[in-house]
Amino acid sequence: MSQVLEFVEVDVPVRVAYNQWTQFEEFPLFMEGVDEVLQLDDTHLQWVAHIAGAKRRWVSEITEQIPDERVAWTNIDGVTSGGVVTFHRLAPTSTRVTLQLDYEPDGFVETIGDKLGFVTGQARNDLARFRDFVTERGTETGGWRGEVPRD
Repeated sequence: MSQVLEFVEVDVPVRVAYNQWTQFEEFPLFMEGVDEVLQLDDTHLQWVAHIAGAKRRWVSEITEQIPDERVAWTNIDGVTSGGVVTFHRLAPTSTRVTLQLDYEPDGFVETIGDKLGFVTGQARNDLARFRDFVTERGTETGGWRGEVPRD
């Protein structure tokens, strides 16, 4: 398994950053390579993305969700990965969003891309686009405040 650990500081309150992150179907607006995310229910997401030039589909399950603190997930089919996003209040209108992603590169091209740091760079750029997206709006497009307790 490989791991990515990246963060970004966002000039919005933690509630706004968290609420926007829970709008999973809007991920294609700031995540490069993600074509579509469908929220199947409170804990399951269906993804379609291009990874290393190949179209991939998978389903992820949210394994823990605590409003304004964290969202954790694991993939239950397709791409082997999981992770957690945490939200840290830096000031009343400033939040640090931290992404930890664990993944298994699939095949030669993904393994080379991993070794060259493409996934880390992609995560860094996606977080920067998330920052720009939510900061330019100044507010979230929606939010889910429910909890998913950790098993």
